[in-house]
Amino acid sequence: MGDHIVGIIDSFHSKSIDAIASRLPSGWRLSIAEGTSEAARHDALRDVDALYVMASPISAPLLDAAPRLRFIQKLGAGVDRIDVHACLERGIAVARLQAGNAIPVAEHTLLLMLAACRRLPLLDRETRAGGWDKEEARGFGRQIHGKTVGIVGLGAIGQTVVRLLKGFAGDICYYDPRRADASVESALGVRYVSLDALVEQADILSLHLPLTNTTANLFDASRLSAMKPGSILVNCARGGLVDEAALHDALVSGRIFAAGLDAFAKEPPVGSPLLGLDQTVVTPHTAGATLDNFGSVVERAVRNTEGFFAGAELPENDIVLLPPHA
Repeated sequence: MGDHIVGIIDSFHSKSIDAIASRLPSGWRLSIAEGTSEAARHDALRDVDALYVMASPISAPLLDAAPRLRFIQKLGAGVDRIDVHACLERGIAVARLQAGNAIPVAEHTLLLMLAACRRLPLLDRETRAGGWDKEEARGFGRQIHGKTVGIVGLGAIGQTVVRLLKGFAGDICYYDPRRADASVESALGVRYVSLDALVEQADILSLHLPLTNTTANLFDASRLSAMKPGSILVNCARGGLVDEAALHDALVSGRIFAAGLDAFAKEPPVGSPLLGLDQTVVTPHTAGATLDNFGSVVERAVRNTEGFFAGAELPENDIVLLPPHA
């Protein structure tokens, strides 16, 4: 196998860069963008054979700046920011890491559920300012124990969330466009219901679907208004799943008690009215971002890259696009 140049255009932490560099095969090297401008990214991709990408959008003009590029490895599962059609036209293969971030995303989901139940940012802010009103907190605080939790999307992340919720003695139901096997439902102890029934029954709704043409704005004003009064919405998937203006209205009206949001339609969500509400808990799309997990993510990415250039079969669930002439 020859030596290869791997492009990096995301603004990774230095520890993440070290994790990637330390796991590359001997003779491989990195080409890292010096800044976030298009010119810097184009320059970094001039001679690369492969590209590792986390959050940066991959457009046709960007691909035009990488004439040698043959393989794109997403360091996660979602590929909605990669122009797959442009990759197909250029004969560039695309892979993802199915379930690569399932554990940290599931943990972050549970974090946002708990923080939204207690309105943690509000309590933190008031305590730092000298407030100490336990009875105020008792007036709005919720618990997960005994509640009905609805999981929208029972993939690897959704299933991991279900396992984490087992200790809360609640009722867990789910909806997925492709219903799981009965054996999976039995092992997880979950029941399948329609999306409409899930929305009506759940005290806490947790979204774990990819963003596609069929899921975009799935939670529009009509569906949000059908949610159980006083319920909580958690989104650690993609911002485009939710109509954010309608969500703001539902939170202000009190129809929805709180929302935990790690993803937004526009990122960063500068100027979003959701940021000014005490009913929201927000994080910067960091659900999968733990240093603990990143090493294994990179190891899988390198294995896929080695396999691709060696002509070996890649894991079926990791393949997004494999052009015949790639």
